Amino acid sequence: MKKIQILLFPKHKLHIFKRTITKWTTVSVRIVFSFTMFGDLFEEDCSNVSNNQYGKGKKLKTKALEPPAPREFTNLSGIRNQGGTCYLNSLLQTLHFTPEFREALFSLGPEELGFLEDKDKPDAKVRIIPLQLQRLFAQLLLLDQEAASTVELTNSFGWTSDEEMRQHDVQELNRILFSALETSLVGTSGHDLINRLYHGTIVNQVVCNECKNISEKQEDFLDLTVAVKNVSGLEDALWNMYVEEEVFDYDNLYHCGTCDRLVKAAKSAKLRKLPPFLTVSLLRFNFDFVKCERYKETSSYTFPLRINLKPFCEQSELDDLEYIYDLFSVIIHKGGCYGGHYHVYIKDVDHLGNWQFKQEESKPDVNLKTLQNEEEIDDPLVILQAVILQEENNLISVDQLGQKLLKKMGMSWNKKYRKQHGPLRKFLQLHSQMFLLSSDGSTVSLLKKDPVQSKSDFQSTDQQSFHSLALEAPGLSDSTACSHWFDINDSKVQPIQEKDIEQQFQGKESAYMLFYRKSQLQRPPEALANPRYRVPCHLLKEMDAANIELKVKRADCDSANNDFELHLHLGPHYRFFNGALHPVTSQAESVWDLTFDKRKTLGDLRQSIFQLLEFWEGDMVLSVAKHVPAGLHIYQTLDGDELSLCEVDIADGEDIFVWNGMEVGGVQIETGIDCEPLLLNILHLESSGEGKKRGRLIESPHVFPANAEVGTVFTAAAIPAGIILVNSTRSADEESWTTVPEEDMKKTFREQGLRNGSSILVQPPNSEDRSVLPKEGKWMNGMNEIDWIQVKNLCQLESEQKQVKISATVHTVVFDIRIKAIKELKLMKELAENSCLRPIDRNGKLLCPVPDGSTLKEAEVKMGSSLGLCLGKAPTSSQLFLFFAWGTNIQPGTEMEVIVEETLSVKDCLKIMLEKSSLPGDAWHLRKMDWCYEAGEPLCGEDATLQELRICSGDTLLLIEGKLPLPGFLKVPIWWYQPRGHSGHWESQDQPCTSSQGNGWRAASTQGKETLLVLGWGWSAEPHTYKASAVDTEPHPEAQENVLLIGPSFQVPLAMCLRKFLSSTWEMWISQKMLLWWT
Repeated sequence: MKKIQILLFPKHKLHIFKRTITKWTTVSVRIVFSFTMFGDLFEEDCSNVSNNQYGKGKKLKTKALEPPAPREFTNLSGIRNQGGTCYLNSLLQTLHFTPEFREALFSLGPEELGFLEDKDKPDAKVRIIPLQLQRLFAQLLLLDQEAASTVELTNSFGWTSDEEMRQHDVQELNRILFSALETSLVGTSGHDLINRLYHGTIVNQVVCNECKNISEKQEDFLDLTVAVKNVSGLEDALWNMYVEEEVFDYDNLYHCGTCDRLVKAAKSAKLRKLPPFLTVSLLRFNFDFVKCERYKETSSYTFPLRINLKPFCEQSELDDLEYIYDLFSVIIHKGGCYGGHYHVYIKDVDHLGNWQFKQEESKPDVNLKTLQNEEEIDDPLVILQAVILQEENNLISVDQLGQKLLKKMGMSWNKKYRKQHGPLRKFLQLHSQMFLLSSDGSTVSLLKKDPVQSKSDFQSTDQQSFHSLALEAPGLSDSTACSHWFDINDSKVQPIQEKDIEQQFQGKESAYMLFYRKSQLQRPPEALANPRYRVPCHLLKEMDAANIELKVKRADCDSANNDFELHLHLGPHYRFFNGALHPVTSQAESVWDLTFDKRKTLGDLRQSIFQLLEFWEGDMVLSVAKHVPAGLHIYQTLDGDELSLCEVDIADGEDIFVWNGMEVGGVQIETGIDCEPLLLNILHLESSGEGKKRGRLIESPHVFPANAEVGTVFTAAAIPAGIILVNSTRSADEESWTTVPEEDMKKTFREQGLRNGSSILVQPPNSEDRSVLPKEGKWMNGMNEIDWIQVKNLCQLESEQKQVKISATVHTVVFDIRIKAIKELKLMKELAENSCLRPIDRNGKLLCPVPDGSTLKEAEVKMGSSLGLCLGKAPTSSQLFLFFAWGTNIQPGTEMEVIVEETLSVKDCLKIMLEKSSLPGDAWHLRKMDWCYEAGEPLCGEDATLQELRICSGDTLLLIEGKLPLPGFLKVPIWWYQPRGHSGHWESQDQPCTSSQGNGWRAASTQGKETLLVLGWGWSAEPHTYKASAVDTEPHPEAQENVLLIGPSFQVPLAMCLRKFLSSTWEMWISQKMLLWWT
């Protein structure tokens, strides 16, 4: 963990760099940055990349099943959020839309930066961070995808998946990223890239009132940090910082070196050198010393779109235009001081995006009166569109367009719009996505499509698809063109109006960083609307190839997502048999598989099948069929050839029956769900030739239409009349039979609730054989019922058989089964007094013994299950059979067993279990294993009985090391933590300390100014650490622990109580500024 620097700032002079002044006033505390927040971003080792030190944690990557979505109507690409990287995305978009930064980075070729392909070669020097930035900027410019990925870039930073999920401060990232880039570009032609674009200087002066001597000190800056609290806006804050003077007088005099005494003096600061790009960080987060909590300043804070910095600079002979700066990016923070979300408003300087608004698509017909009422008269796009729409064929000459505009608005184009948007004809050329100029430029018309270019146009991977604005724009600059602003929120990009920026002056969603550029910085005409401008050739080739690959993948994905697999069942190859359709020959000859586009119509499908089946004659009917247990059944005939397959509800893998719609094999076919064939099991008694009945049941399957009457069963069973009983299953091991009344015989099978696989018992009337009749509603002995229990010999005694089957019913007593098993296994009679039966589960584990006096039903033992004959008596009704184990990581089969009285106390139960497990000491407590097989809540109250705590036979208790605190007390293990210094060694003010295993956990006797107190919550004897940005090591296993018990009687703050305890326990002074880290 790197050292954290904390600075105190003088009143009204808030800078991020240290300053030397005579008197300090505590205004706020600001942490400059913590290197641990950003992995190894600041420490790139170009010569040792092959060691792959970047991936210290596994990254949460998901396999992309579909190619990324194409760009939306704005024609700009966002950046995907990796979980908590919105702050990174906002900053990267700002740098990307700084053309001078982007092009300076592009100017560094592979001969200086190396190749990414060589990063794993031990001798290659590859500057990964600038290379990944180049690649990301090329993707944002040229790759046709909705959002780019920063995974490769954050990998080059050395970030783990934890780092990508954690939100950080964008102002800190801005400084650290610039420092990392400077370090990475040392030795290249771009070594001064950051210094050239963002570096400025401030001069601090103290003027002696006596001798007029000027004491001067110069400071460098990459960004200006300005106050927000009690300040109305940016210009007000700059006035306080660089215009107002601080006077030293009375008891706050200044020591003049020239006069060699304390004198009155005036202190001031001025901007000496301004960078081409000025970054302003707003101090929105402050600390309330009264409430002792952080808060976000949400009051109104204005900032201009254009600012003149001359009043805040030193006197110079520079042209006044050198001090004019235009706003081009606003990073916005939404949320509070402990979390939130970042997005950015960006001005598209090069007009790379399509700055149109979606609402224009749904309202193409606009009249001027409506526009005037809605105050939309200032938008020239809407005005011109409304005028052209009123013309025949939407075509008009450019001269007539200007005249009609003057007639209907009362003001000419030159007077209303020329200053901001340029000449009319040039404006029409720039918005070629809406207006179509003739080759000679004399006439203009609206494009045949929607006013806003359709998304499909922008989804093309053609390079020209990214030129949404005309390339021929000589002499056009920001001063004459419309300002195009976009809101870039991770993956989403939306156009906004310039006036929308005012909404970010105040509130929980407000501006956090401002980026200005010199107004004199002009872009060359060839850069406008040209995303390929100054992009290196190797990146152009890479992006072109990636676009082609994306196009192929999208086509494949489109085909995979829209193609259906249909199974065509050909009617001539089927016959109707036993109530359903069945293939005449083999399934392969009767069924053809067809892949078809679901967006096509039913008529297209019919035509394709006609072409496949050249032998087909006559009408062709397509019907949806489904496989049922009886065979194939036709449900619905498909109608509406003009409808798509989706509209007729055809699903993927659907079975389509192709026939003439009337008959199959000469048999009339009934269709629909009402006549669905049901496969039922018919049970009836076998009878001899003389008519005498035998006791054996015959079970035979029969198929009936669902709309047939129940009475048709008699015909199928060849019984003239009788009794029908219907099986209604209630549970898996119990069947119930219901007699169908005479009056319900005419009901259908579906009305009677019968389904496929249902059973029906048919008995002749006045049957004297009652062995198959239901008794008390339950099926007794006509079926092959399970009437036995299997008993295994687990007594570790030799016998002729290892297991036997004992005949029993649910009412058989367990004691009788045990005695029978001992006899049949031919074991010693003495086992009758010292044995028990225990159920065996499916994993072979022995469960709690079954009481001898209970029946199988009372003991919940299912017929046909296995019981183990084991040594030892079963517990009585007042005893509990418990499993127990040591620790929390329990392996199957390691549990021990004990029988105790249910009135036993927790304390005595713990003592018995410790003795049986031979565990030393008494610092243990019990926990009950929960249903997840994990340690649950502790058994609190040593004197409480197991019965009171609702412990039951078969429960598993866990022996956990560590005593429970007394009721009302809190157990707090305390550990000392000694952080690293910049050199990586352990530092201490009083004495040096070495640490094994490279960690910082030390015994309590070690002192030091930069000591971090770590407090661990929990019952475990092992300490818990909180894996946070300020802690990056685990506790030393040999570190000493001191325990503090805090009871309910303490009425003082916890921190004060801890400091008092540490002072008395470890005889050391605890600083009031010491950090208390809670885990």
